[in-house]
Amino acid sequence: MEKKPLVYFLCTGNSCRSQMADGFLKALGGDKYEVKSAGLEAHGVNPRAVQVMKEAGVDISHNTSDVIDPDILNRADYVITLCGHADEHCPVISNKNVTKWHWGFDDPAKAVGTEDEIMSQFRTVRDSIKSRIERFVKEGE
Repeated sequence: MEKKPLVYFLCTGNSCRSQMADGFLKALGGDKYEVKSAGLEAHGVNPRAVQVMKEAGVDISHNTSDVIDPDILNRADYVITLCGHADEHCPVISNKNVTKWHWGFDDPAKAVGTEDEIMSQFRTVRDSIKSRIERFVKEGE
């Protein structure tokens, strides 16, 4: 069986954006890609991220929040950072064949306001990530 390209999504805390990207790529391209996500730290999966993903038909409630694993990082075909902090502080990747991209999205966990306003920010980020993942699955970029 042919090895699927490994996509490794990285964020600061592996709680929101990288979890959403992980969930969408598994749902939309899991037949084409092996998907992993991690953070510079592990903050736990954000319950609001779980909720908005469930609204979109993707269950990430069993995902774990993980710290970057150097072995996975160095065998990844794609390393995609989803926040500026992770992009700037990503560990050195020794795999010279890796494709590294930065897809910047606002951090919905930093949203303020009423619960409705905060959830609206989570949905906006979720929908932006979904669009980006759809393009990646369709065009490979």
